[in-house]
Amino acid sequence: MIELKTPGEIDAIDAAGSVVARILAAVRERAAPGVRPSELDALAADMIAEAGAVSSFRGYHPRWAPGPYPGVLCVSVNDAVVHGIPSRTKLRDGDLLSVDFAVHLDGWCADAAFSMVVGSASSAAGDEKLIATTEAALQAGIDAAQPGAQMGDVGHAIGQVARGAGYGMLADHGGHGVGRSMHEEPHVPNEAKPRRGVRLRPGLVIAIEPMLHAGGRDSYRHDRDGWTIRTADGSRAAHAEHTIAITENGPRILTLP
Repeated sequence: MIELKTPGEIDAIDAAGSVVARILAAVRERAAPGVRPSELDALAADMIAEAGAVSSFRGYHPRWAPGPYPGVLCVSVNDAVVHGIPSRTKLRDGDLLSVDFAVHLDGWCADAAFSMVVGSASSAAGDEKLIATTEAALQAGIDAAQPGAQMGDVGHAIGQVARGAGYGMLADHGGHGVGRSMHEEPHVPNEAKPRRGVRLRPGLVIAIEPMLHAGGRDSYRHDRDGWTIRTADGSRAAHAEHTIAITENGPRILTLP
């Protein structure tokens, strides 16, 4: 069931989103060659406690996963698209790093993600273009999330940017509703036909999250840990996400500083 939020509830999600944005900014600043993803996870955990928030990831156990998620961040490197468990393997110069993060604050959840190149970018890898296109796809999806539009319009806008640049995507992954729970109805596709699906009404809060990769294939595989999703062709991937609310005046981004 889709639950529309009141203006006060949207403000509460915005407060959680401010915590998410602040912590992600600190993680981005800390990420550098020689730093372990587990150290980034520890930094985020400390900041969650300082903010009086609760991790939405740690202990999360969907039906398909082998066990509860062990970290507060998802840290995916190079060909890992999403759900990477923070490891002790040091980041290297030129790694493509994607970080996904969510917290609950006063019972309300916000969720966001970013990608970056660690250290110096390799022009040969094309990572900066991949990241910029992923961010552009996210913005296109947000711009399409107007009151009265339909969910297919959001997916169509994202897909047009991604496919137009020649990138692959995870065909069966996308965004989701957000509120009291991290994953609520409705599903938010990253590729769809326009003028189809759920009508976007004021009070709807969703996370939009394109996941693009440099290879042309949309297939993927799971690591032995049961969580990490990697591109099947080994190509590098990027991920960007914001939590937004549909309002009478258009989309409101809730995961900004």
